[in-house]
Amino acid sequence: MNLNLKRPLAFFDLETTGVNVSTDRIVEISILKVSPGDVEAVKTLKINPEIPIPLESSMFHGIYDEDIKDAPTFKEVAADLAAFIGSADLAGYNSNKFDIPMLMEEFIRAGIDFSLEGRRFVDVQNIFHQMEQRTLKAAYRFYCGQELTNAHSAEDDVRATYEVLKSQLDRYKDVEWEDKTGNKCVPVVNDVEALHHFTNLSRPVDFAGRMVFNEQGEEVFNFGKHKGRTVEEVFSIEPSYYSWIMQGDFPLYTKKCVDKVWQRFRIKQKQQRQAPPTPKEAAANETTSTAPRRPDKRPDRPHRQQQSQAKQKPGPITDDMLKSLQAKFGK
Repeated sequence: MNLNLKRPLAFFDLETTGVNVSTDRIVEISILKVSPGDVEAVKTLKINPEIPIPLESSMFHGIYDEDIKDAPTFKEVAADLAAFIGSADLAGYNSNKFDIPMLMEEFIRAGIDFSLEGRRFVDVQNIFHQMEQRTLKAAYRFYCGQELTNAHSAEDDVRATYEVLKSQLDRYKDVEWEDKTGNKCVPVVNDVEALHHFTNLSRPVDFAGRMVFNEQGEEVFNFGKHKGRTVEEVFSIEPSYYSWIMQGDFPLYTKKCVDKVWQRFRIKQKQQRQAPPTPKEAAANETTSTAPRRPDKRPDRPHRQQQSQAKQKPGPITDDMLKSLQAKFGK
């Protein structure tokens, strides 16, 4: 079955120095870009990670230090890779948990603004694990009826992933699936949007799993003491948590996602401070300003002055007053 694509879908696979997204590096990348009409384009590159490749990693994927000593660094090819992928959606095997976070770390280090916004992500492993729960080699045997003889070669793995997805679409056409809450649906259909939703059930924000989206589309911490709380709620009660994450040993893309929420949170705070009062607040303020004042037991100052002036104002001069003055001063 051919893929029903509305825009390109880029299958990609990475071989790396290890599995730590924050500290390890890419040593090989292969991208199979499939465009509408089944037009294929492949780009495979060895990458100099600029750090030694541990022996156990070399024994796993067959790439040793001497194999990449003359290869370009990721920074040297980052812009070309981003242009090759373009606006394509992304697909891979375990790509949501590993390949996408690792790729984003490398793009950020290289200073390339490769945005994930608006893309769809199809993780073929998630379809497999949720429907059969096996490995890529077993998946290739199970779905395609063939043996994957050169496993862990990036290009062979990425092409096998592409073939497995096409076979999955054939095998699970009209097959019903039941989730943990008992809801039933037919999730494996020839539509990237539907596959995106089915293979991203945890709804990750940063793909490293530190944050996920809740049912309301809000970012929620998925680790530590604030697990289950929205990120903005945590920022409102413990602003220092932002600094702790930004200074901690977290993947760069996780920090980028946290910073995005932080900046949005700060803008909201500023807008709330500058916003005019709501009708309810205005009514409360008006009630306060028009409420009758408590009577002052002391007379007003002007009233006291008037009383004082009234006492000091002279009355009319009478004959008795004149006689009294004459008697007093002898005149």
